[in-house]
Amino acid sequence: MEVPKKIFGINNGEKGYKTAHLPGRVRVAVRLRPRNAEEMMADADFADCVELQPELKRLKLRRNNWDSDTYEFDEVLTEFASQKRVYEVVAKPVVESVLDGYNGTVMAYGQTGTGKTFTLGRLGEVDTSDRGIMVRSMEDIFADLSPNTDSVTVSYLQLYMETLQDLLNPANDNIPIVEDPRSGDVSMPGATLVEITDQHSFLELLRVGEANRIAANTKLNTESSRSHAILMVHIKRSVLESEDIVSSQNGDASHLTKPSKPLVRKSKLVVVDLAGSERVHKSGSEGHMLEEAKSINLSLSSLGKCINALAENNAHVPFRDSKLTRMLRDSFGGTARTSLIVTIGPSPRHRGETSSTILFGQRAMKVENMLKIKEEFDYKSLSRKLEVQLDKLIAENERQHKAFEDEVEKINLEAQCRIAEVERTFADALEKERLKCQMEYMELVKELEQKLVLNQERQTCNSSVVDNGEGPASSSAGEVTEVKMLLETERSRRKAAEEEVEHLKIQLGKYTQTQAGDAEIVKLRNILEDEANQKKRLEEEVIILRSQLLQLNFEADQMRKCLENGSSGSTFSAMDSSRPTQFKDTANGQKSSVATLFEQVGLQKILSLLESDDANVRIHAVKVVANLAAEEANQKRIVEAGGLTSLLMLLRRYEDETVRRVAAGAIANLAMNEANQELIMAEGGITLLSMTASDAEDPQTLRMVAGAIANLCGNDRILMTLRSQGGIKALLGIVRCGHPDVLSQVARGIANFAKCESRASNQGIKSGRSFLIEDGALPWIVQNANNEAAPIRRHLELALCHLAQHEVNAKDLVSGGALWELVRISRDCSREDIRNLARRTLSSVSTFKAELRRLRIDY
Repeated sequence: MEVPKKIFGINNGEKGYKTAHLPGRVRVAVRLRPRNAEEMMADADFADCVELQPELKRLKLRRNNWDSDTYEFDEVLTEFASQKRVYEVVAKPVVESVLDGYNGTVMAYGQTGTGKTFTLGRLGEVDTSDRGIMVRSMEDIFADLSPNTDSVTVSYLQLYMETLQDLLNPANDNIPIVEDPRSGDVSMPGATLVEITDQHSFLELLRVGEANRIAANTKLNTESSRSHAILMVHIKRSVLESEDIVSSQNGDASHLTKPSKPLVRKSKLVVVDLAGSERVHKSGSEGHMLEEAKSINLSLSSLGKCINALAENNAHVPFRDSKLTRMLRDSFGGTARTSLIVTIGPSPRHRGETSSTILFGQRAMKVENMLKIKEEFDYKSLSRKLEVQLDKLIAENERQHKAFEDEVEKINLEAQCRIAEVERTFADALEKERLKCQMEYMELVKELEQKLVLNQERQTCNSSVVDNGEGPASSSAGEVTEVKMLLETERSRRKAAEEEVEHLKIQLGKYTQTQAGDAEIVKLRNILEDEANQKKRLEEEVIILRSQLLQLNFEADQMRKCLENGSSGSTFSAMDSSRPTQFKDTANGQKSSVATLFEQVGLQKILSLLESDDANVRIHAVKVVANLAAEEANQKRIVEAGGLTSLLMLLRRYEDETVRRVAAGAIANLAMNEANQELIMAEGGITLLSMTASDAEDPQTLRMVAGAIANLCGNDRILMTLRSQGGIKALLGIVRCGHPDVLSQVARGIANFAKCESRASNQGIKSGRSFLIEDGALPWIVQNANNEAAPIRRHLELALCHLAQHEVNAKDLVSGGALWELVRISRDCSREDIRNLARRTLSSVSTFKAELRRLRIDY
């Protein structure tokens, strides 16, 4: 910050200060009120105590007739300045910054009766030109917002006697101020927030607020505001992050762009109409009005101290001295763009108050803020975009699956045709070989018959010669022997031919059985074997793809549930039956896919894949089991087939985060069945879940483990065993994660345990202090009983009510600060049943009644 420089060169002894414009600095304008009727009469013989030089943005405050002090401001507005000009130079830059995503503050400060409320809150019902900054700023906001994607909510409060009250709901007369210890943001969780869509509804809210604001008649002002009015306008805008162009190697960037990200900008416009500072001897305040004046002056004094500390760059700024300074912490020295308009009167009788107001504005001009846009990722928009992408992927997967099945069918038909052709070729070759053998056999038989006939003719001739005595007997005997030898030879050859035919037939049979033959048949059979193996591999890939599709559906559904419902249930499945109506067809398709996969592969086959050496196969198998376990009809079959034991074995043997997360989710689904809960405990499941909780860091894994333990906490019969095996301490150890979904499951488990324990105490089964208190859960319950997340708050409120029902726990609850939470629950809880339970508990437990009487608290 630059040191203020004095301005010299004023001939009549005038002097003043000027602060150079700095980025983010508080802008200050001064506005002079014209003389009223009373001042015209009383001060008719006196000149105004101030002289304005608007063209130089300078103001002169007269000390006497010959000496004056000169001050410079960002804007100097005369008594003739219109309401429109005041808005454009003071508030419009702030409103434009708010529309761009920054926080903004417009505040009016000055002596009572100098026109602060006229400048800010005038409705302009009689004369539209009299509209104040509040009305005009909302006109500009509505003109710039889109009703389809943007929203505006308004709250209207007053700070009266250091008590923050709701002007839109007068019954809400003690609103707390909460500061975020990490970001320093200030919020009023009990204030009424009204969403508005047009200027007419906003004007109605202003009329209601002004009617409830406290005012009184004093000597200085007939309608003097006795409270500080604070209008808060919360704006939420949806924007797209600018797309980044990525150049390719050849410099072409026409189609290579990073997709834009949906963002939500949350900004806040605060308009503060401060009550007027006054001196009691001038305003004539007495009695209750005197106490009001003291409270007003005290809060304005605290604001002045804070601005002095910021202007002097002190290490400590006393923001906590007043509720007003706590609420304006972001406006001075914070992240908001702030404009201050100081209002003064011309009367020389009030020169001291005018001088004090001017010096206040001069100090405020030295305060610098660090402007910052508050942007958040738009999860709802991203969820809708992911749903569209998921539908496209599902459709594309179905098209590819259909094309794959058609291709497999085509390959099968071609293979069958080629097999039939090979069989025909082989049959033709076999028939030709058979015919050839038959022809050779017939020729051999025919040749033997011809030789036999020839031998018979020779024998006849020899017989006739013997009868006539013409040839020797030895010649005839030799020929007979020769014929016999030839006949024997022919018989041997015939027998050998027959044996050869049989041998050929046997070889043909062996050829068929051993697949020996020509090269084409061998090649075809090899191709068929390859196609069969490929078909088997494709079937395995189809199973894996189906499981991946189910997992994608599971993750998308979980994201959608987190975003739309803002809470987590007890079932961890991709096929949750509670999803919105428009996704019922998708859910039915998922169930059908799981059922088809279940029938095609078989439960035993899926469970056997849990022990596969291939990490990817093991991951896909456990995802399929988790999805099957989400259906109650499958849980009994999974447990009977040893699926629960296999899932617990995965937690014991593997350190893979995905395997442990999905296995814990499957166990959580099985733990929803009361019959399975005792089996889980018997097999050491709570010990394994506790070990997983202590080792894991991933929020999703911790959420699954917490959900499983929370389901087990709802069983009366295993309550003692659960606690003895470290179930409660495991839940308390999981809170280190801090993720809202994880904390919601922890809170649900504690509520279930407290409910079962309370029931056991009522039945006389258990006595003594609560195990939750003995295991150290009470501080965390009290700390988060008023958590911003509704599921966490609801579960812990119910747990506190169950703990408080028993007298033995009452002293611990009082010493641990739970009594205040019980009183809050009995008044402010959104659920009527819990609210009534808290009231009955406070009125029935003697320790609570005594403590409330001691503290004089009416519940």
